[in-house]
Amino acid sequence: MFILYVTLALSAALLIAGVLYQSISNWRDRRLHFKPGRSVTLSSGANVYLFEQGSGGPTVLFEAGFAATSLNWRHIQQSVSCFTATASYDRCGLGWSTPSPTVRTPANIAAELRELLQRAGIKPPFVLVGHSFGGFVMRRFALLYPEDVAGVVLIDPMRCEEWPPLDPSKQSQLNLGKRLIGYAVPIARCGVARLALTSLFCRSGRLSARLSTAAGASCRHVIGRIKTEVGKMPREVWPVVVSHWSRPAFYAAVRDYLDAIPASVEEMHAADPIPEIPVLVLTPGRSTPLSEDCLRRIGNRVRQVIAPASEHWIHLDQPDLVVGSIREMVLAAAPVPAAVG
Repeated sequence: MFILYVTLALSAALLIAGVLYQSISNWRDRRLHFKPGRSVTLSSGANVYLFEQGSGGPTVLFEAGFAATSLNWRHIQQSVSCFTATASYDRCGLGWSTPSPTVRTPANIAAELRELLQRAGIKPPFVLVGHSFGGFVMRRFALLYPEDVAGVVLIDPMRCEEWPPLDPSKQSQLNLGKRLIGYAVPIARCGVARLALTSLFCRSGRLSARLSTAAGASCRHVIGRIKTEVGKMPREVWPVVVSHWSRPAFYAAVRDYLDAIPASVEEMHAADPIPEIPVLVLTPGRSTPLSEDCLRRIGNRVRQVIAPASEHWIHLDQPDLVVGSIREMVLAAAPVPAAVG
């Protein structure tokens, strides 16, 4: 009985220590890493993190992939800001932004982005750049507010036919993701996620390897994908990624986005093509190119470019191609100076 009491006491002490470690680290993270941007409050009460660079026009707006944030664009945004104004942000619930009360569908997110731009004083026209799920959001934004949009660049945009309910065979993968996220919330709350992520990106990686091995094959696969994606980002943003992905609120938000995938797919499958706005689609060389029918579903002025040396994260694999594509769209949208004399 004595051993049982000691075990329970030690477990309780470790749990309390972990919660305190997580709480103090959250406070420290915000003091260290929030400085480059600003927070804008929406009518819903959500606070949205916004990061701006550059000057001129049209303004290039960046929309990240499914669970990614403005950090995913940092190196691209810096390059693009050399020739025009840019803005990236963290969708509600992700990064430094607080959750939103609305369902995480493209239409709701696009409406939040429009309100963010208006409250921040960022004026159109815009060149929209969206990666993966962010492609859904930017397509919906262009359909809802075409008068604000000068062009669209979609980087390996999410394909409706590859997700439930259009592809019911993928429902099991979606369910697995939800289960893993359910485990991640309490793990993050007691500081274990922070320890593992810090080990993975800021230390030797031995602790994260042991934890992922103990958690099983599914966890090892997820950790491997995370390491591959973040490893392609500038090293200076790795500690900020760790801080974001260490918070329980991050995993709760990802669960909300996963829950909304079927509704998001149905919404965009039924969406009209974008009318009379130039759209450039960048497709990885290792993926099947979009068919002509798929391109027509996106818009009536769509051009596809294959990124031969890229996987899903083209902006991380071939950043020069992405920057060049954005520059092309900006130059096409920029007003022609009036002739003198």
